[in-house]
Amino acid sequence: MKKILSVLVVGLVMGTSSVVMAQKYAYIDSEEILNSMPSYTEAQAQLEKLSIDWQKEIEARFKAIDEMYRKYQQDAVILPEDAKVKRQNEIINAENEAKELQKKRFGTDGDLYKKREELIKPIQDRVFTAIEEYARDRGYAFVFDKAGALTIVYADTKYDITDQVMAKLGVVGK
Repeated sequence: MKKILSVLVVGLVMGTSSVVMAQKYAYIDSEEILNSMPSYTEAQAQLEKLSIDWQKEIEARFKAIDEMYRKYQQDAVILPEDAKVKRQNEIINAENEAKELQKKRFGTDGDLYKKREELIKPIQDRVFTAIEEYARDRGYAFVFDKAGALTIVYADTKYDITDQVMAKLGVVGK
């Protein structure tokens, strides 16, 4: 009986491993692909220039605020109280405006982010569409990206067991 059970287990393992071995895997280096595309390097250069220009603009504002504060410190001893308050408010307002500009340019949904979406996303979409088409045509089950953290950039939906796992857990999907 033990011998029959052993043969069945070995047969099951061999059968399972042949199914796993039949799946084709591939990987890409998205950084290498993107950096080899002239449109991507041009977009990156344009973003870098914008970033530098905006950073200079913000630094100039903070430098002007610094000058306003130094001037205020020099004049504070001779200024009447209402003039002091007025100058302090001007400095605070200028600083708030500079911080707002910095947030507007470099914030999570700022101008640089929007410009990156405008310039880079269409290029990335082209790359990922090409990967998907190539993988589908060649019969790859999965395509991994070795740039940065190892991620799956394409997966054949016939190998997706998300719904089955959710059903097993009693979770209802979308």
